[in-house]
Amino acid sequence: MVITQGNSSSSPDRETLQAMGFDPELRRKFEAGIESGLLRDLHVVLAARSGRVCLEYYAIGSDENWGDPLGDVAFDADTLHDLRSVTKSIAGLLYGIALDRGLVPPPNASLYEQFPEYGDLAQDPARAKIAIAHALTMTLGMEWDEDRPYTDPLNSEIAMENAPDRYRFVLERPVIAEPGTRWIYSGGSVALVGAIIERGTGKRLPDFAREVLFEPLGIAKFHWNAGRDGVASPASGLRLTAPDLLKIGTLFLQKGVWAGQRIVSEEWIAQSLAPAISTGDGLSYGRLWFSGDAPVPAFDGQRSWYAGFGNGGQRLWLMPDAGIAAVIYSGKYNSWDAWITPTRVWREIILANLLKA
Repeated sequence: MVITQGNSSSSPDRETLQAMGFDPELRRKFEAGIESGLLRDLHVVLAARSGRVCLEYYAIGSDENWGDPLGDVAFDADTLHDLRSVTKSIAGLLYGIALDRGLVPPPNASLYEQFPEYGDLAQDPARAKIAIAHALTMTLGMEWDEDRPYTDPLNSEIAMENAPDRYRFVLERPVIAEPGTRWIYSGGSVALVGAIIERGTGKRLPDFAREVLFEPLGIAKFHWNAGRDGVASPASGLRLTAPDLLKIGTLFLQKGVWAGQRIVSEEWIAQSLAPAISTGDGLSYGRLWFSGDAPVPAFDGQRSWYAGFGNGGQRLWLMPDAGIAAVIYSGKYNSWDAWITPTRVWREIILANLLKA
């Protein structure tokens, strides 16, 4: 598949795009968006349909690694890039792989029983109902504030990173809603999922990921940022190249199979993407995946999409009905409007120009 190749800003020719079902002017329309200033701060766009690249773009732009400035970077197919919170969706995938292997408890298991060292917290009746599934869907019902900038020490994820015990910090948050009834965005919930994976597998998260996911997909190059305590962040720490993140998206489109090898069960793929709760802003959330609907001319109506979202405009978009996966890397970190350009590329460039099913 072409998703394993390419190291320049290129796309298929007009005839190939038309054969793939796209408007042959797809690339020109994308470039017009950049020239007009409607598409800003893009580092990489890489999209494929049925494993064939339909749009490929690499830019030069200012970047950072988990907040550390990198200066101007000339991006290509071999450049690592922060996924930020797209990491969460991959952490959910790793939990599913561990679950398939019988290495972690099922989602309906008690969350606090996985952390017996905090028995004092587990005695609270309000916490007794909380299950692993609630961490996977961010419905713990516990107070958490990531609406503050990530430069603010009062941001809950930053406070967790600065805490002497990250897991106690998460598990002792005040309970403010019945578990499963309210979506509260929480990197802390994913920190707990990461800990459950590490405890169940006996391996650090990056090592488990390398063994069961990255090596089978041919992903040789990655970096996983860790906190001051040495714990790799399952909420925001992973860095991958765009072609390698696209492989993970393609794995989902192929229902857990890669090159004839089953990587994760089809059941887990379905459960991960299935909407579990409304986010309150028109979207839904599954097991560490956002979802929504968008119009597609090829289908004469709306079709469901699924995505991992990350700070600064990082995206892994999927539309299974169309066989499309798309990776977008951007440099608009900590900006309220970072969502605009990735959404325009997805909805107004990629999907709007798919003309044939």
